[in-house]
Amino acid sequence: MSFSDVYLGADPNQESERWTVENHTVKSSTDAFGTISFQGGSHGYKAKYVRLSNDSKTEDILQLMVKEWRMALPKLVISVHGGMQKFPLHCSIKETLSRGFVKAAVTTGAWIITGGVNNGVAEHIGDALKEGASRVSHKICTVGIAPWGVIESRNDLLGKNVVTPYQSLLNPLSKLHVLNSIHSHFLLVDDGTVGKYGEEVHVRRKLENQISLQQFDARIGRRVPLVALILEGGPNVILTVLEYLQRSPAVPVVVCEGSGRAADLLAYVYKQTDRRG
Repeated sequence: MSFSDVYLGADPNQESERWTVENHTVKSSTDAFGTISFQGGSHGYKAKYVRLSNDSKTEDILQLMVKEWRMALPKLVISVHGGMQKFPLHCSIKETLSRGFVKAAVTTGAWIITGGVNNGVAEHIGDALKEGASRVSHKICTVGIAPWGVIESRNDLLGKNVVTPYQSLLNPLSKLHVLNSIHSHFLLVDDGTVGKYGEEVHVRRKLENQISLQQFDARIGRRVPLVALILEGGPNVILTVLEYLQRSPAVPVVVCEGSGRAADLLAYVYKQTDRRG
């Protein structure tokens, strides 16, 4: 299946020419999938994961999630966007996330989609889920979609259909990111680069579109709704919101005012805009 393609790169230091993905990588069947066993915490959290190519077929990715990972098709997708770096959240927003957000996800049987790393917005979502875990009877499907090339200790994840221990404590001197242990599933997108973001966004966008085309109630033809949640963030988050609103039909966007930066700017502009737009 095409979702199993990944990039295997040559050493760029051995080449006199400028290193490029096209010239210095080849595709091969994936060498990293199975179950992550997170270490270093009081709870033994585990998550399914796969390393896949950035041009994997979206249909294959969804089939993997539903057929192989046995994830029940959601009745709602909550796509969370925001700052990639650490940022503080007011106690009231944290409380709203740990109670209202978790309750909404549980009662609707939602899938939550984030960037997956233990930093910024994904870390706050993980904290909210961890805080609300005592009030739910099952683990919420939380899917982290992250670039393979930015993951700390990614070589520890190499192996086929393995259970691999993974330390979720970050080396303060590293420029890479660890995975957030509260997520239940990870799609690690490999485009042949190291330390760069970007291609995982396209995979995420196409996957969200594919899920939203699925029918969870065939009798009335009801498809899976998609909602975006915005916490903090920079210019790219504003562009993401614009894209959601320009879709047909438009995707509802929930903005957490008070979380900072892009979210606060969007909230301010919304308040200053009259009813005619």
